[in-house]
Amino acid sequence: MSDMTQKPVFFFDIDNCLYPKSTRVANLMTDLIDKYFETHLSLSQKDANELHFKYHREYGLAIEGLVRHHKVDALEYNRKVDDALPLEDVIKPNPSLHKLLEDIDRSKVRLWLFTNAYITHGKRVIRLLEVEDLFEGITYCDYGAEDIVCKPHTNMFMKAMQEAGVQSPQGCYFVDDSYNNAKAAQALGWTAVHLLDHSDPDPAHQASQYQIRDLEELRDIFPQFFKSPVGELK
Repeated sequence: MSDMTQKPVFFFDIDNCLYPKSTRVANLMTDLIDKYFETHLSLSQKDANELHFKYHREYGLAIEGLVRHHKVDALEYNRKVDDALPLEDVIKPNPSLHKLLEDIDRSKVRLWLFTNAYITHGKRVIRLLEVEDLFEGITYCDYGAEDIVCKPHTNMFMKAMQEAGVQSPQGCYFVDDSYNNAKAAQALGWTAVHLLDHSDPDPAHQASQYQIRDLEELRDIFPQFFKSPVGELK
């Protein structure tokens, strides 16, 4: 256990991070969320879309607003939204991603998944990417809990540290495509990397210590965590 707590942990977000935004999973999810708002709250498409983004902006997840204000069953929501996504049609194994993760030296850092999705969605994505064997564990948003906690809330980062067995924020490294999540991680003392899509504009102010547009750039930022120096890779 002492080795586990002393070794730093690198937390990886899943959606729009382990696979690119161009996969358009987020667009498919937005459509299903809007439909859920329309159906269950009897809203017009316009009102459903506005309320969806209001809750996402205020809480980090639309489902938190639904549970908090409308007593929605979060697990039923998950079945009708995340679990209903046709992920098998759009997410495929990525040899480059597998190689990148495989090249990280486990004697120096541990790898952990950290997502705002429910466990069923997170596991489905990493299975389709064929990288499930490269991570030690996963911290997810528990839709079955009485109080839903998600990034960028401090309690969610504390939950990740506890579940991954890391005691100090200085031992936490983190990559996420969300500006707010990267910013919150840095504020807590984590070393955070904000992943931008190639089509994203540069933010007016950088979210965290590092900003990248490709996970391969992690090799340059953290060469101490990789088995081979960048120049030696073929």
